Amino acid sequence: MSALIELLGDYTLRTVALGSALLGITSGVLGSFAVLRRQGLLGDVLSHAALPGVCLAFLLTGTRTPAVLLAGAAVSCWLGAAALFRVVEETRVSEDSVMGIVLSVFFGFGIVLLTFISKRGDAAQAGLNTYLFGQAATLVWENVVTMAALGLLAIAAVVLWYKEFKLLAFDPEFATSLGYNTRRLGLLLTSVTVVAIVIGLQTVGVVLMAAMLVGPAVAARQWTSRLSRMLVVAALVGALSGLSGALISMSQPRLPTGPMIILSLTALVVVSLLLAPERGLLWERRHRRGRRRDRGPEASGDGA
Repeated sequence: MSALIELLGDYTLRTVALGSALLGITSGVLGSFAVLRRQGLLGDVLSHAALPGVCLAFLLTGTRTPAVLLAGAAVSCWLGAAALFRVVEETRVSEDSVMGIVLSVFFGFGIVLLTFISKRGDAAQAGLNTYLFGQAATLVWENVVTMAALGLLAIAAVVLWYKEFKLLAFDPEFATSLGYNTRRLGLLLTSVTVVAIVIGLQTVGVVLMAAMLVGPAVAARQWTSRLSRMLVVAALVGALSGLSGALISMSQPRLPTGPMIILSLTALVVVSLLLAPERGLLWERRHRRGRRRDRGPEASGDGA
């Protein structure tokens, strides 16, 4: 207990833990809509599409200021999403195939740019590769304030357009019949999702950010069938993953925070898949056995 109190008194730990929790809350809420729309790969596409934006922002400005790099990441993410939707609309290629293509092209371009920058011998580029896997330990209070402001903006958008996003997630055809422009709604929801990805780059990085969008939503879906409750549970799961991952990583030397957050999230997802009432695998198995016992010998084919 004394060790935990000592850890909580550390400025770096408090900053990293709070930033990770804010990321978990934002990504949990927005990722729920991606999961319900069966677009789990969309988060992967957008997060990987952020890398060339980070590199181009550095090449154009020559600075590693987080605000500049994240602005470049946001623009790149949005361009990736626009390219994805455009190709899906104009061609007969399936959405999953287009997602795979956009992910590979943008991420490949980002790796080429990152390699080019590393060969320039410019000391200012040091640390750009941390955007691949994140480096939560570098978070400072100003970063946390920015994450909180952007996260609040994203969640406010969800509250404001909750009815429209709900229709888009569950019945886009019905939304169209009511006069809603589902294409614009989809772009709006994707643009808001970009916010969650951008604020997570410093913490978990490009490669792991998709898990932060999908994991909390998958876990929350096992516990409830109501969207409003799912959003709350997903936010709680994301926050708990961020806090626990940060605490574990900071309690041991040289233990990366980003991967530890994802491992903590994975544990919560596994527990949800196994133990959630009505949907959990162990719950279903237990009730299946109970129904067999209630039916008696007829269930096993031994009846007359």
